Amino acid sequence: MSELLLFNKPFGVISQFRESPHGDTLEKFIDVPDVYPAGRLDKDSEGLLLLTGDGALQTRIAHPSAKMAKTYWVQVEGTPTIDQLSTLRTGVDLKWGRTRPAQVREIPPPGLPARVPPVRHRKNQPTHWLAITLSEGKNRQIRQMTASVELPTLRLFRTSIGPWSTDGLLPGQWSSICVNLPKQRR
Repeated sequence: MSELLLFNKPFGVISQFRESPHGDTLEKFIDVPDVYPAGRLDKDSEGLLLLTGDGALQTRIAHPSAKMAKTYWVQVEGTPTIDQLSTLRTGVDLKWGRTRPAQVREIPPPGLPARVPPVRHRKNQPTHWLAITLSEGKNRQIRQMTASVELPTLRLFRTSIGPWSTDGLLPGQWSSICVNLPKQRR
């Protein structure tokens, strides 16, 4: 059994423990020794970040070969068309290559707490929310995907990774669970 921390990372927090001149780090929120992020969320993204001191578990969660599903709630600027949603679902050509197919659906605004600072809004431009589930996670992939179909991301919240979610965790809160993942088949 391994300990796994589920952390609801607030906007502006950097996914590292060492101090940074660019903002708050995990050190401000988590006082558990010898745990490290299994994957990352950039400073401008919010939501679920998993941490563990078990290197094998960390690899099982974060390594691309694991293809662990990650679901994001994404506020985009504009009104998605059927073609834009279809392109996001089937794969988008980005500078590093083509994305894997994704699950994409429109959702009502989720009940997230207001973000500090607030998301910028343009009076004459509507916004919509999407739920996007990926089986990969390249650097700033969601933002690049939505921008490529002319739906810029305004807010990005990761709600789940595999079976784990932010349910019951307010921004800045974490909980600890014990997990025992089955061995991977080769």
